[in-house]
Amino acid sequence: MGSAMSDPSPTPAPETAPVPQLTRWQAFRRAPRAVRWTAWTALGLVVVLLLLAAAVVGVVRRPLPQTNGEIEVPGLSARVEVIRDDHDIPQVYADTDADLMFAQGYVHAQERFFEMDFRRHVTAGRLSEMFGPDTLDTDKFIRTMGWRRVAEEEWALLEPATRDALTSYADGVNAYIEDRSPSALAAEYAVLGLTGLDYTPEEWEPVDSLAWLKAMAWDLRGNMDAEVDRVLLSLDHSADEIAALWPDYPYADHPPIVSGGGVVDGVFEQNATANGTRNPRRPAYPEGVVAALERVQDSIEAMPDLVGKGRGIGSNSWVVDGEHSATGEPLLANDPHLGISQPGIWMQMGLHCREQTDDCTLDTSGFTFSGVPGVIIGHNADIAWGFTNLGPDVTDLYLEETEGDDRYVRDGESEPMEVRTETIGVRGEDDVELRVRETTHGPLISDVSSEFATVGANAPTDEPGDRGSGYAVALAWTALDPAPTADAILGLNRASDWDEFREAAAEFAVPAQNLVYADREGHIGYQAPGRIPIRRAGNDGTMPVEGWISANDWTGDYIPFDGLPSVLDPEEGFIVTANQAVIDEDYPYLLTQDWDYGYRSTRIREALTAEGELSVQEMATLQLDSTNPMAETLVPYLLDVDTLPSRYYRNAQNLLRDWDFTQPADSAPAAYFNVVWRNLLELTFHDDLRERTWPDGGDRWFEVVGTMLTEPAGPWWDDAETDEVETRDDILRQAMIEARDEMTRRQARDPKRWTWGHIHRMNLHNATLGESGVAPIERLFNRDGWQVGGGSSIVAATSWNAVDGYEVTAAPSMRMVVSLADWDDSRWINLTGVSGHPASSHYSDQTELYVDGETLPWAYSREAVEAAADDTLVLVPSAG
Repeated sequence: MGSAMSDPSPTPAPETAPVPQLTRWQAFRRAPRAVRWTAWTALGLVVVLLLLAAAVVGVVRRPLPQTNGEIEVPGLSARVEVIRDDHDIPQVYADTDADLMFAQGYVHAQERFFEMDFRRHVTAGRLSEMFGPDTLDTDKFIRTMGWRRVAEEEWALLEPATRDALTSYADGVNAYIEDRSPSALAAEYAVLGLTGLDYTPEEWEPVDSLAWLKAMAWDLRGNMDAEVDRVLLSLDHSADEIAALWPDYPYADHPPIVSGGGVVDGVFEQNATANGTRNPRRPAYPEGVVAALERVQDSIEAMPDLVGKGRGIGSNSWVVDGEHSATGEPLLANDPHLGISQPGIWMQMGLHCREQTDDCTLDTSGFTFSGVPGVIIGHNADIAWGFTNLGPDVTDLYLEETEGDDRYVRDGESEPMEVRTETIGVRGEDDVELRVRETTHGPLISDVSSEFATVGANAPTDEPGDRGSGYAVALAWTALDPAPTADAILGLNRASDWDEFREAAAEFAVPAQNLVYADREGHIGYQAPGRIPIRRAGNDGTMPVEGWISANDWTGDYIPFDGLPSVLDPEEGFIVTANQAVIDEDYPYLLTQDWDYGYRSTRIREALTAEGELSVQEMATLQLDSTNPMAETLVPYLLDVDTLPSRYYRNAQNLLRDWDFTQPADSAPAAYFNVVWRNLLELTFHDDLRERTWPDGGDRWFEVVGTMLTEPAGPWWDDAETDEVETRDDILRQAMIEARDEMTRRQARDPKRWTWGHIHRMNLHNATLGESGVAPIERLFNRDGWQVGGGSSIVAATSWNAVDGYEVTAAPSMRMVVSLADWDDSRWINLTGVSGHPASSHYSDQTELYVDGETLPWAYSREAVEAAADDTLVLVPSAG
């Protein structure tokens, strides 16, 4: 019989209810109170930071200008086009010169109004109205010189067409700023507003543009610092020792710009025989006068750098004719070396008449100054031109013997001073009254501070008797005499040939520049312009002179323009200007005794001679030449030192053995050499010279040390602070030891890992808020840390000052190469960018290209401009 079997599978367990998942919010609600409060606080901070960041972005982006579309603008007579390429470089098209100048002012204000406003406050001595008592000394100094007063006097001297252009330009600036709040014009105003500044910019005036030319002239004024330095050294050194530190210009080694020629019946002729020499005397100076000059120098050094100052302020420019050009037509290159800043000093722009008529005469393109109408350096449809600083001696310091408050001695007679009172507004404080005194020579710059209004009762004079209350220092400077330099700028823009170019150059009073020229007819030329004083015998401009002796006065005349050096189509087929001597010693007029010593110009001449025919690219490549001329002289002596204490030091020395003397940013030998050079200068001269006169390491010191190297037991090598007598090789050995140790500290123990660019950095700072001391603000406005090659007195002139370190102090402010065969084949690059707004993508968009040695295409023809167009803004007359 069968039976039933049960299911062997287990009985299932009863189902468990699912655990509910808490939301993040529910989990947060169940967290302890302390945790919740901490989280709320953190969240609140994040929200606040995000809101602040958004606000900051909004503030810095608010001033960005409209560059596309159409805007109605009152004041125009007809439609104006502003076509910008992908780097925002504007090309302006109009039917009248008035509309072109109006639009240039409008566009400058769009991009750079704060820079313009800051500059006019500087040149008017009104910085303290915006920045308070910290800038009062600068205002006093500029008010004492009277830059704004002179600019106002120049207005009446200008041609009517120039006055019209300045007026139209000012109208354009004012049309842009009229309905905009300060924070809509520039981020700087918004930041200053946070500090409590209640400020509305004034209307732009035509004289504001003229005053900026005084700032240019001041920073390019010539040898005034050298005058003071020679006096300081005269206390402790003989005339021969001082002469050794300012060697004569080496004409045989570094040819001048113009070879040969002379003045015949007041006119310079390039094929004439030269004539005339000068042999002035030099006075001695006691402590009282030296103290006055030293204090004056303190005030001068406190002045803001507007275009830069010092030995690094120069330029390269050269032009080759068609036989030396691969194009068969002239090529012209220019790169002015000025102080570095963010934004840079230049703004690229083109000004084009759609059709050339009596009412519309401009068709020019190049580099402009915000605040000044026209193109400063560039080309038009017929000619091209470039500038380098001529560097003539256009200033003298006169020691004045004072009597009482407002009288001074002149040829034994007491004469009254001219006295005026200036009122300086100071933010947050009472106005300051400034008494300005002037003698026949100029304003008493020693009155800028009451601390040194008088400086003692002993002075360099052969006249016996009571010397009154002491001495003051007067400044004689050609820029303080009104002149129509603004006529020259627009004259160059309109010139169509050599004669018209020279006619325009004749009005270029200050700052005197070397002008290079090329035209579409194949001509090349050079002209020295400027107001350069004729001095009487006994005053060679190298030292301050006794103002109480009228024989030391300037004659009252300037070197006649027709007597200044010039050359057209020289036989060698090229012209090089790099701040070297303009002409040889037989030239009958004194230009200066303090030329650049010509190392850059000679290097350029050598390259032009070796190349034969140059292309546009080869011209641009030559601008980047980083060969150090001092290295070729010094390195053999460094390699001869065989007493270095260990392999550690010899490994660094070995970097120099196969070095080609070039200084790209990635060069280890260049890094080591420059640190050796700086240490050599310190070991050799700091014990012998006053701190103010310590070597900066530039071209003059190349010449000084180059001569000293041939004198191994010369007196300068000895360290006055030791009991031993050091020689050249002792100093060279110690310089290499200290350089090796310094580079190990700065970079690495392995010399192969060193780079010149690591210590030779270019830091681009905003002139105002970039020096505020507030890190976030500085980061907003500055662009720092660019590692560059080149160096002082090198064609790639990224200058540095050996007293302070290796950081770049001046550099090529732009580079351009102009092709006369085809304007559209020309190339250009700016140090920074078009925009002055830190939120703009064009604030520094050219800097990386610049650092890499690249250039941008320079569109000139309408076809090329339209092909490169990225934005087009149309300005139309207001319907009202």
